[in-house]
Parts: sequence; C-alpha cells; structure tokens
Amino acid sequence: MSAARTKRPRTSADSAPIWEGEPTAQSRADSAAGKDESSILLHTEGLKKVYDGRAVVNGVDIEVKAGEIVGLLGPNGAGKTTTFYMIVGLVRPNGGKVMFDGNDATEQPMFKRARLGMGYLPQEESIFRRLTVKENILAVMETQSYTKKEREEQCQQLMEKFGIDHVADNLALTLSGGEKRRLTIARSLVTEPKLLMLDEPFSGVDPIAVSEIQDIIRMLRRAGLAILITDHNVRETLNIVDRAYLIYEGQVRRHGTKDFLVNDPEARRLYLGEDFTM
Repeated sequence: MSAARTKRPRTSADSAPIWEGEPTAQSRADSAAGKDESSILLHTEGLKKVYDGRAVVNGVDIEVKAGEIVGLLGPNGAGKTTTFYMIVGLVRPNGGKVMFDGNDATEQPMFKRARLGMGYLPQEESIFRRLTVKENILAVMETQSYTKKEREEQCQQLMEKFGIDHVADNLALTLSGGEKRRLTIARSLVTEPKLLMLDEPFSGVDPIAVSEIQDIIRMLRRAGLAILITDHNVRETLNIVDRAYLIYEGQVRRHGTKDFLVNDPEARRLYLGEDFTM
C-alpha cells in the first residue's frame, strides 16, 4: 500500500526520517505552533458492514492519536477483521465514516489513503522474495524523490535501525520470519506514514522475534507514529498497546488499557476467559 504513494520533492523538513526514533520535523513544528500532539489522527464514526442481510459490524467508533498504539481485539467472527479492513480500505462500509487527519477517507481507495499517510502491513508477505534485502528497500525508495546518494544512505540507516544490515545482500526468501517482518516494517517507513496499520504482526514469528518487533513498535511510537494493531495473539498485543477495543458481535463492547481489560469481568466473559493471565 505504502509504495503506491507518489513522488514528492525532498525538503529540509525531511532531514530527520521517522525511523530515526525521534519526533519528525512536522511534529516539532506543530509543537512550536502550539498544536496538541495528542490530537486524534484516525477515528471512525458508526462503521457498519452488512453481509447477506446480517450486520457483521454495527456502529463501531474507534480513535487513534499520534504517538499511540491501539489494538483491535475480539474472537473469530466478531467483526474485528472486517472493521480493520474497512479502515485500511480493503472493504467498503455500508454506513459510517473513516476520518483521517481531518479528511474523510471513507470512499478513498487504498492508494489515496496511502498518500494521506496511512501505511498498511498485511499479514501475508509483501516483500519481493527474489530480491535482496537492500534491493527490497531501494525498490520502495524509487517512489520517492531521493538522489542516488540519499537512497544509499537512507537504505543503510534503515537496515541498521532494524537489525537487517548483516543480511543486506541475502535474498528475501532466505530470511527468518522475524527478519522478514522487520524488512516489511522498514519498507513501509520509506514513505514516512503518519499511521501504521499492522495486520497480525506477531503471527508466524518466534518469541525472540516478537520481543524485537514490540521494541520496534515502541520506537515508532516515540517518533510520533500512530499504530493500529489487530492480532489473535492477545498477550503479545496487550503487552504493547496503550489501549485496546474489544469487538464482539459487531460492536465495541469494552475499551480501555491492558490493566482495565485484563481485570474486567465482561472482557473475560466475552473473550479473554476467566483464567486469563498476562
């Protein structure tokens, strides 16, 4: 999705890429201008989706702020994935709105959402398996107005930041699950999105890789990125989010911090289970 973004000129405001783990030039400018950095970046209003006469999503409202990690949780068939895909742009809602950074993105195709700053990492592999790690990143950089020198420098920075510089010349198909996931995230940051939507980021990776990915997500939050996660690995998700929404039978039934949800009787009854522990 991110690679569809059109080229734009590089400016002095771009001198601190978001993957460096520091607030972006734009966020620093907003702060200096007195803007509220915790303002809502993404919110949905009454999202609804009907299949075969049944409302699988029925009036879902969520919000995500800049510099915040938010999770979407729920059992299979609850409407969690459909809600996520309506935000991404893969599924068209039958009602409600998707608002992003002051823009109504409800009817926008995915490539236009990407131009607004909505980045999406699908569950399935989105890397070029027969290209090297370095070539994978450089391929996305071709969509941006970097000079050749800038491409080389920024590519090296990304590989070092995500711990894949030692496999720079390896074909992507030879990477471990964790390395593939880190490469995918690195590629998504080339276009410097404001929001990163992660679909099952902890699926198919070992516990060490899960911890590394969680560290990367925290680093992106420190840089001011908004992050929306949906994953069936509930413990891994709750360990990383600031807040989470529990969707059940097409509606938000519970919403709050990890501590609130883990100790909430209704969240336990509907999804977590009575014996759930972190």
